[in-house]
Amino acid sequence: MIKPNLHEFIVCRNILNDSVFKKLVAFLDDTQNITLRNNLIAELIEKAETLGLAGNLICSYTAYLMSQGNNIVALMTERSNGQIGTSLYNAFKTDMVTMYYLLNLVPSFFINSKVLDDYQPTTLNKSIAFANLQAKLNELTSNDALADVFINYYRTYGYGDIANYRAFRWDNEKHLVGIKYFDKMSLEDLIGYERQKNLLISNTEALVAGKPANNTLLVGARGTGKSSAVKALANKYFDQGLRLLEITKHQLIHLPKIMETLRLCSSKKFIIFLDDLSFEDFEVEYKYLKSAIEGGVEAKPANVLIYATSNRRHLIKETWKDRGEANDEIHRSDSMNETISLSDRFGLTISYLAPSQEEYLTIIAGLLKKHHIDLDSEGLRAQAIKWETHHSGRSGRTAQQFVNHYLGTIQK
Repeated sequence: MIKPNLHEFIVCRNILNDSVFKKLVAFLDDTQNITLRNNLIAELIEKAETLGLAGNLICSYTAYLMSQGNNIVALMTERSNGQIGTSLYNAFKTDMVTMYYLLNLVPSFFINSKVLDDYQPTTLNKSIAFANLQAKLNELTSNDALADVFINYYRTYGYGDIANYRAFRWDNEKHLVGIKYFDKMSLEDLIGYERQKNLLISNTEALVAGKPANNTLLVGARGTGKSSAVKALANKYFDQGLRLLEITKHQLIHLPKIMETLRLCSSKKFIIFLDDLSFEDFEVEYKYLKSAIEGGVEAKPANVLIYATSNRRHLIKETWKDRGEANDEIHRSDSMNETISLSDRFGLTISYLAPSQEEYLTIIAGLLKKHHIDLDSEGLRAQAIKWETHHSGRSGRTAQQFVNHYLGTIQK
């Protein structure tokens, strides 16, 4: 086994600043140093347990560091919509000669221990992106395609948190924070509202494909699955580069900074998600949203759309006083236009009506079918109808609550 000379790294040189790699470099230069060996083993085991790394830990940890993108190739791939220059590509390929040897370094060949050769952590890393990267690396038989494996990973998933998370929130320190326990909702879990789902899917697929698409307002009855449908999109199109960023209306003031941040991630597509959106007449944050959608000096990034859900068709509260004679504003029609103009700036409006009784029962039937239960058995239809009359009326949410009640307390 040829020991790689890690000092030869150029583009990937930042990897040598990692604490584990400092120990690895030192030990490769002095393989008889027992203290260095034990420190290296201990820290790799700690990384394996905290990061969920398995198998050959030198290989797994190296792949993990590369997935975090601490190199100029990852950065430029992200900022240039998946493209990098020829000179940078060639420099990266040169690094891959050393990287290939490193990824195939069997720890027990130079460490008097097999614990690092095939380590199984207590909890395995569940990142789909990282699993796919490791699968590609395991298929390689030479260093020739190694550069393309990493570049394609950066194109598809990004790097760091962008690759690790499907959804994000915006903290007031002005950066994205990954949502670790994101809802696993899928579009197949949403029963009914097929026309609405198809409109939403078509618009989102246009965004993912880099085609013109519209900012979207999902409006209508409560509990009809508007928010769930948007969340499900982030799960369905994750492998195609879609990410979700949820913000509150009070964070709309940060939209210029948010847009600037997302513009730099040009190889990824983002939905900025505003859930249950509405404004009282004294709240002015909507002006930032209007400007971001259309009308600001700086154009909205091509890789960003805004999706909002609301129970109101017109997002800004309007009272009869605003329309009546008691309104003492001279140009009253201007105020009315200001009130409704925000909704008009969403190019696509998808309406969700409360389901009929049959639609409500169809939703319940679909949910029960996943548990191999027939709605028509044991008088379940009557129980379902009784449930909605004593609770919040007919909706997808009420249907799910009935199913939860049945599965949890009634079914034997």
